[in-house]
Amino acid sequence: MAEQKDYSHEVKLHRYGFVRYLLIIIGTISLILGIIGIFTPVLPTTPFLLLTAACYARASQKFYNWLMNNKYFGSFIRDWRIHKAIPLKAKIISVSTIVITMTISAIFAPLLPVRIGMAVIGICVIYYILRFPTKKEED
Repeated sequence: MAEQKDYSHEVKLHRYGFVRYLLIIIGTISLILGIIGIFTPVLPTTPFLLLTAACYARASQKFYNWLMNNKYFGSFIRDWRIHKAIPLKAKIISVSTIVITMTISAIFAPLLPVRIGMAVIGICVIYYILRFPTKKEED
């Protein structure tokens, strides 16, 4: 098992306890939306994980350290903070998932305007993803 890094120095707890609890709730909801975003083409993952990190960084050293050291989510946040870029593999998976799911959905959509709307949404999301810089492998 890899050694856990301590990110406690990045945490600046909010001074009010009830606000910290609220931030944990908001961060957890954001984390759930980010997880859903991994499997759905229209819901983005990284912005929700960044929001989760921001909330946890003001609410709890324990939650923030867990998130930053998480095998699946920590790399999204660290990559974005360091490189401000999306890995090529993530872009390929995202765009492929959008194309596949939107195509299958459009086949079963009964109305032409719905199909056109889905195509426009898919193209916009793909454009949004592709406009971010691609993280180089050596980074």
